[in-house]
Amino acid sequence: MEDYVVNWVISGVVFWATTFIFVRNLFPKRSFDFCNRIVSTIHATTAVCLASLSVQSWSCPVCPLASKSSPAQMKALAVSLSYLIYDLICCMFGHHFNFDNFVHHTVSIVGIGAGLAYEMCGSEMVAAMWITEISSPFLHMRELLKELGIRDTDLNLAVDILFAVIFSLARMVVGPYLTYVTLSANYPLLIKAMALGLQLVSAFWFYKILRMVRHKLGKKMKAHKSVSH
Repeated sequence: MEDYVVNWVISGVVFWATTFIFVRNLFPKRSFDFCNRIVSTIHATTAVCLASLSVQSWSCPVCPLASKSSPAQMKALAVSLSYLIYDLICCMFGHHFNFDNFVHHTVSIVGIGAGLAYEMCGSEMVAAMWITEISSPFLHMRELLKELGIRDTDLNLAVDILFAVIFSLARMVVGPYLTYVTLSANYPLLIKAMALGLQLVSAFWFYKILRMVRHKLGKKMKAHKSVSH
């Protein structure tokens, strides 16, 4: 792994930790999770921007396939790797340990780390970063609204539906294609295993999201029926 990539990762971990401390001091009455989700939202926005800027040609966003990673792709991936390391540490120290997130972060850290070490699969990994982070702001907004005391409103339902639709399109339509491309290419077994693992985690979350949307819509319909009667 190139020295500048290692420096970006180390600097990134420090940056995200410092940002969390700043947000924690800015909102002292809010929970650990609330402050961490603000940092996560900042990262998701940054990751999507960096991934978009690293695209070499929008006529084919995932081109060139099976090629050496460009410096822009390496930096974008290093920033996300640093965040995942920071957030994995937060998972260990937070009040509510989330096993799903632990597995997702571990798989992502190993996968991105392997891609950076081999300096390949940049186009596919940056595309994967884009599709995995594009729905994250809505995911975090759902929980932020709850802590702010905004529950069971049309705004909550709108955010839930936006999150579900964007997540589903990104991870269950584009995601399988990227997984197929990665598995078909001449990549090390570790990178292929991590790509498949991440898609399986996404499929599990997709199942949970479908259940959530079904519950929310059912609850909303019952509320409307009770009001009409």
